[in-house]
Amino acid sequence: MRAGRVQKPARELFRDATFPASESSLFFNLSTPLAQFREEITWRRPQEICTTPQLFPDNPWEGQVKQGLLGDCWFLCACAALQKSRHLLDQVFPPGQPSWSDQTYRGLFICRIWQFGRWEEVTIDDRLPCLAGRLCFSRCQREDVFWLPLLEKVYAKVHGSYEHLWAGQVADALVDLTGGLAERWNLKGPAGSSRQQDRPTGGQEHRTCWQMLRLKDRCLISCSVLSPRAGARVMGEFHAFIVSDLQELQSRAGQGILLLRILNPWGRQCWQGLWREGGEGWSQLESTDEARLLSQLQDGEFWVEEGEFLREFDEVTISYPVTEAGHLQSLYTERTLCHARALPGAWVKGQSAGGCRNNSCFPSNPKFWLHLSEPSEVCVAVLQRPQRRTEARARPLLGHGAAPASLSGKDYQAVGLHIWKVEKRRVSLPRVLSAPPVAGTVCHAYDREVHLRCELSPGRYLAVPSTFLKGVSAQFLLRVFSTGKMSLSRAERPAAQGTDPRAALPADQVETMQLRGCWKAGWTAGGSRNFASYPCNPCLPFSVPEGAGPRCVRITLQQHCRLGDSQLHPIGFHVFQVREGAESQDVQSLLLQEPLLSCVPHRYAQEVSRLCLLATGTYRVVPSTYLPDAEGAFTVIIATSVDRRSIHSQEVLGRFLQEVSIMTVMKA
Repeated sequence: MRAGRVQKPARELFRDATFPASESSLFFNLSTPLAQFREEITWRRPQEICTTPQLFPDNPWEGQVKQGLLGDCWFLCACAALQKSRHLLDQVFPPGQPSWSDQTYRGLFICRIWQFGRWEEVTIDDRLPCLAGRLCFSRCQREDVFWLPLLEKVYAKVHGSYEHLWAGQVADALVDLTGGLAERWNLKGPAGSSRQQDRPTGGQEHRTCWQMLRLKDRCLISCSVLSPRAGARVMGEFHAFIVSDLQELQSRAGQGILLLRILNPWGRQCWQGLWREGGEGWSQLESTDEARLLSQLQDGEFWVEEGEFLREFDEVTISYPVTEAGHLQSLYTERTLCHARALPGAWVKGQSAGGCRNNSCFPSNPKFWLHLSEPSEVCVAVLQRPQRRTEARARPLLGHGAAPASLSGKDYQAVGLHIWKVEKRRVSLPRVLSAPPVAGTVCHAYDREVHLRCELSPGRYLAVPSTFLKGVSAQFLLRVFSTGKMSLSRAERPAAQGTDPRAALPADQVETMQLRGCWKAGWTAGGSRNFASYPCNPCLPFSVPEGAGPRCVRITLQQHCRLGDSQLHPIGFHVFQVREGAESQDVQSLLLQEPLLSCVPHRYAQEVSRLCLLATGTYRVVPSTYLPDAEGAFTVIIATSVDRRSIHSQEVLGRFLQEVSIMTVMKA
């Protein structure tokens, strides 16, 4: 009997347990029309969808974006930016990804998404949502090309589900895919504008289209319809499009005509204006020009003339060009913004959430020193870290037709930014901030990122980001891009009156306690109270002895590195009082209470300190870095005033009387 051939076992393909092929990855709260397909969606790998899947096509057009059932036109428009620059695509889709025909193929792909200041690597499996065996969400013009649906899955994983992508802003997705900046230009005047100084308003709309003509080959341009009008009625509202091309032409009468080629991500013809195929507009051009331009149209594309464009569309979004070296280029001067700095910050209720300039507590907002060594074109941006939405905001989002803003699930504060020039670092804040700023956003905006562009002379500047309302908490990243050399640092918060950390207690009237510990990633480095991991921080006990009344206590936190050291972290601390009889209270519930006193905002300093009056009792001090997982060692020094009796003696002592401080050491 002939022995049968032994078959090699099939390779086991990767299954992503953190973003599984299940409803939890599809839906957020079943609030979109996507929910009607809940029972019909299946998951398939590319080789189960077609015979020869490929990541990228040879012909760029075959990889062009096409929208499916998901209302993520805003994201798909941003994806088109990657096709304009190979180095941007390689940044997001690292080269060397295995092909489905390779021996190394495991069903696993890796992409990078820029998130709050750094590139995050995201791993997915290649199981994709399908209806009746075909991709039901995004696809490329050729359905055997899969770079786009795979990137869409990566972005859905970052946001928590596909349904989270139902509505959003093109500008936000452009920043996430390029790590740069994007501007929104309002085509209908100031109301609802992009809130930055160079937006087109009034008579500038004409100039806007010619700016777009100059920029068309350097960056992604998108346009949006927020409410339908005559020609755009069938295009839907809150829908985003891609500006594929702009052409400057001469009419038969010798007049200049500017035409814009628009791509609808839905992939179908929807334009009924004068420049549709067979429309009256083409009679203005020579037949050769008409034939050439119409032959360029692909599925979902149409031509519009400048006047139609300004009338029918509401907004334009443009990404800043990014060079191969990773530097941004100005949209206005084409100069390279080759110097970049970024620092995190936070508005903390009761401490640094001073609100807009209408509020007397505006000076308490976070402040940053910007020092320019030479005349520079500068872009300063304030990027908010998303929070879960608690109430609806007046922030129109783009999706598949009309989409309520609440679908984004994210809450952004109305934010503004102002810059003052100062002659020296030691200044009177009320005097400086009461003067007109040299630059500022037009208004506070409910956008994820607001920014301004300005030309600044050499010198020192004070930048103050603020929320419109006072007393609201949020985190942000301040980013500065400049053509000239510059430095960026936090402005130290002035100590409150009567709590000057440099005020010394008399050395012979204190008892001193030292508490030593460390912050260790994944264990005791919980970060500030803005993070859920805060209770992981060291919680160190101390007590104030009985006496005639409250005692003067100086609490100092020192980190074990020197100023300028690369390991220096922004540090601060909170003090919690343990109620009498509750000494056994667990740390988690204690730290959920409001602290008795605080030394924040966190500062880049080797030492921070707070002088206070504390009643007799038991306390816990919680030292922390601003961000979680920042490792380092520290010492907390607690100096408490003590009662000293006067010594009255006629006896000559053979030695000096010396008070000895009490020192205890707690090792983490």
